Amino acid sequence: MMEKKHLALKKLMTAVEKELLHKPNRKTLDRLSLLVGFQDWDSFQEALQGEADGRTNYESHKQSEDE
Repeated sequence: MMEKKHLALKKLMTAVEKELLHKPNRKTLDRLSLLVGFQDWDSFQEALQGEADGRTNYESHKQSEDE
């Protein structure tokens, strides 16, 4: 399941880059990341290179806010 999501995220990233034809600014990247369930661009990039997904990111972010 995680492998499927990982592949889908990579495809999404490739499609976004192809459509934009330029590197969007950080604010745009953060907003796009929110649409797919990540807190920010860095979290999205980590998921592309590792095993994290949006749910894990939200849970760890939520725990740190509660502390």
